[in-house]
Amino acid sequence: MSWAQGKKVLVTGGSQGIGHATAAAFQALGAEVTVTGTRASFADYPEPLDGVRYLQSNLVEPAARAELAAHFPALDVLVNNAGGGNRNEFDQLNFEAVLDLNVNAVMDLSTRLFPALKAARGAIVNVGSLASFLAIKEAPAYTASKAAVLGLTRALGDKWSADGVRVNMVAPGFIATRMTDPMRQDADYEKRLLKAVPMRRWGQPEEIADAILFLASPAASYITGQALAIDGGLMLR
Repeated sequence: MSWAQGKKVLVTGGSQGIGHATAAAFQALGAEVTVTGTRASFADYPEPLDGVRYLQSNLVEPAARAELAAHFPALDVLVNNAGGGNRNEFDQLNFEAVLDLNVNAVMDLSTRLFPALKAARGAIVNVGSLASFLAIKEAPAYTASKAAVLGLTRALGDKWSADGVRVNMVAPGFIATRMTDPMRQDADYEKRLLKAVPMRRWGQPEEIADAILFLASPAASYITGQALAIDGGLMLR
């Protein structure tokens, strides 16, 4: 029997990209998976997953986060995947909105769901970015927020270790998702970008999902407060 059989798993932003691949991977192992998205139903996305519960939630809003957490009196794994950036992050309102989604929602959901995770001796996996370590000059809010997720992962991993709740982070590099479509559609830009990646290719969402499963599993039972870069070697440059 799989270690995830019957485990209750919440993947925020699990309707597309890395979150979708993660939800599918947990479901394949027999977990009871819930995903969130901003659209009215899972059917409004390109690839809804049969048997996965969908909850509409705008995680920028504190009330929405409270409502979401109320659905989980029991929980084994929380994957804080929902996140994003904005076209103009030098605008203060846009800057704050990015931080609300990428940082405040992660902290709020983690603390609200901590009692359930403590009871299950469960795990949190946050989805950071290489921007947790490196600057993206045109995206100050995204850079600041993902750096904050790294710090938050370390602080919560330390704080909750005695309670049996492990907190870790994955830091994806260039992954082939809807978010990176514009980069991949510009052949010249893509060629320049991939020159910085020793493995000379885009990562796939499933490769991030595999790492998330590892960090949530008993195989990572002695790992907490850590960040795993999954980047084809980009951090080596």
